[in-house]
Amino acid sequence: MKNKIVREIYEALFSAYGSQGWWPLSTPRSRSSSRSIQYHPDNYQLPKTRAQIYEICLGAILTQNTAWMQAEKALLNLLQANAADPERIMELDPELLKRAIRPAGYFNLKSRKIKAFTEFYLSLKGRTPDREELLGVWGIGEETADSILLYAYKVPVFVADSYTRRIFSNLGIIGTGAPYREIQRLFNAIKPDLKTCQEYHALIVRHAKNHYRNKNDYGNCPLYLRYSAGKSVR
Repeated sequence: MKNKIVREIYEALFSAYGSQGWWPLSTPRSRSSSRSIQYHPDNYQLPKTRAQIYEICLGAILTQNTAWMQAEKALLNLLQANAADPERIMELDPELLKRAIRPAGYFNLKSRKIKAFTEFYLSLKGRTPDREELLGVWGIGEETADSILLYAYKVPVFVADSYTRRIFSNLGIIGTGAPYREIQRLFNAIKPDLKTCQEYHALIVRHAKNHYRNKNDYGNCPLYLRYSAGKSVR
């Protein structure tokens, strides 16, 4: 029954919001050397280049414990300084790196994480890492590792973030203290492909921002009205 509900919720969210085009990537603005970061709905071929892969990895680290808006500011600082490049990052003065990524918060820790990850990234020499390798890198937890695998390396794995926990625990589908891997297995049980994994995660974030910004403010959520604990599922 839970697998059926998980699939139904994906279909309902996709119908409501459409393709989200995650992970956002930078593009040069016309007639300018500045860059903007944009989503790419219905394009599942990205990333295509080494630079795009590395940019997504940087973004996954920068967005830890902060809003994407702040992570984006930090990433744009690196891009504008032509420093969003693994070789440049390794040569970059630590204080300059911290200054660039300050908008993302925790800049002392994140600068160390970026350096540690970049050293690992260069050691890969272009190959796709596995999950355990990523988790062995200092500063890379489960959510960040899975985000890197899903969006940078196009490995179909579900990212079970805090929004997922909040929504699906409120629906009574998972427990509030369910471990990360237990939540992930629930979604992987529907055997999602790359598109579904990417869109489902992005759609959950979109839906949460509409209905779950405040911890207890979800009474008008259409999913909650249909699937909350104690309600029958058709």
